[in-house]
Amino acid sequence: MIPRSLSDKVAEMLMKYPIVSLLGPRQAGKTTLAKMVRPDYQYVNLENLSIRSFALEDPVGFLATYQGGVIIDEAQYAPNLFSYLQVFTDERNIKGEYILTGSQNFLMMEQITQSLAGRVAIFQLLPFSIDELDGTQYAEDKWEKYIIKGSYPRKLVDDIDAQTFYDNYLRTYIERDVRLVKNILDLGAFQRFIQLLAGRIGQQFNQNSLGVELGLNNKTINSWLSVLETSFIAFRLQPYFQNFNKRIVSTPKVYFYDLGLAAYLLGIRTEDELDTHYAKGSLFENLVINELQKNVMNKGQQPRFYFWRDQSQHEVDLLIQDGVNLKAIEIKSGKTIQKDFFKNLDFFGKVSGATDLNLIYGGDEFQKRTKVTAYPFHNLHNILLKNQ
Repeated sequence: MIPRSLSDKVAEMLMKYPIVSLLGPRQAGKTTLAKMVRPDYQYVNLENLSIRSFALEDPVGFLATYQGGVIIDEAQYAPNLFSYLQVFTDERNIKGEYILTGSQNFLMMEQITQSLAGRVAIFQLLPFSIDELDGTQYAEDKWEKYIIKGSYPRKLVDDIDAQTFYDNYLRTYIERDVRLVKNILDLGAFQRFIQLLAGRIGQQFNQNSLGVELGLNNKTINSWLSVLETSFIAFRLQPYFQNFNKRIVSTPKVYFYDLGLAAYLLGIRTEDELDTHYAKGSLFENLVINELQKNVMNKGQQPRFYFWRDQSQHEVDLLIQDGVNLKAIEIKSGKTIQKDFFKNLDFFGKVSGATDLNLIYGGDEFQKRTKVTAYPFHNLHNILLKNQ
C-alpha cells in the first residue's frame, strides 16, 4: 500500500477536532486513506441504499448506532445528518469521532459551513502525487508517462488500461455525480462539453466559443463548468489581482485534476502521440501546476495559485502567493532551455518588482542564473522549498 502524504496531518487533526472531512474526486483514495489512518473505525458507505435510507429516515438512530469512531463514506448523500452530527458531537465531545468523505465538494462544503463550522478539519485529497509515487514501482522516468497514465490509484495499482478505466470513470461520473449535483437532461452534450474543455487546457475560459459549438447559452456553459469543479474533474486558475500599472485580463484559465483523463479525452494514447500533439505544452503546464498544488494540499494547506497576463499578451504561467512573497513561474515543455523562455519573467520582474523568478522545463539540468532559477521537471518540488 502506497503511503499518502496527507496521512500525518489527518491523524494530527483527529486529535484536535471531533470530525475530519476528506474531500476529493472519486477513486482518489479517500476511503483507503481514512482506513489507513484509523483501521479500527467502523465503516459505513452511504452509496449503499439500505444504509443511506437508514441515515435519511432515522438520523438519530443512525448516529446512535454508529458512534465512537466511524468512517462515513460519501456523506453528501445524507445532508440531513450534518445538523445532527453537530448536536451529537457537541454532547459527546469526543475528538476524532467521525471521518467524513465526499466526492462532491459543493454539496459537502454547503452542509459543513451551515452545520459543522468550527467542529471539522477539512482536507482535499487528489490522486497520487509524483512525490508519493517516488521510490515505488509506479514511478516513471519521464514526465510524458505521468501524463499518459494519469494518477488515479486504482488505475495504477490494478494496471487498468486507459480505455477501460476512463470509459467506466466517465460513465459512472456522469450517471451518478452529475445527476446528483444538477439535473442535466442532455448527458451526451455534457460529455461533449468535457471533451471540448480538454482541448482548451491552459486557455482562458471562453464561454461564447463553447456555447457556439454546443448550441448552448453562456449561463449553461458556466453552470456546467461549475459542475466539473464541484466534482473535482476540472478547476479554474484565477488571474492575479494586482495591476502593476498594466491592464490585465480578468478571465480564468481551465485545467484538469487528472492528466490521464485529459489525455484520454484528447485521444492521446502513447508518448509519440503526445510528442506531436498541439496540446503537449498545455498538458505539461497542467501537470506542473497539479503537482505543485498537491504538494501544498498534502500539507493541509490551500494553494494560493494564480496566473498573470496583460492586454499586450505578456504572461506568466503561475504565480504562487506565499505570505508576502510572490513566486513567478514560467512553465515550458522543451527539454533544452531557450533564451525566449525567460522573456516573460524578465518583463514581469520589471513591472512588478518581483525577484523570485523561476522556470520549470521538461529537461534534466538545474541552472541558477542571475535573475531566474531553472528547475528540471524532476526537481520541481524544490521550488516550494525556496526561501523557506
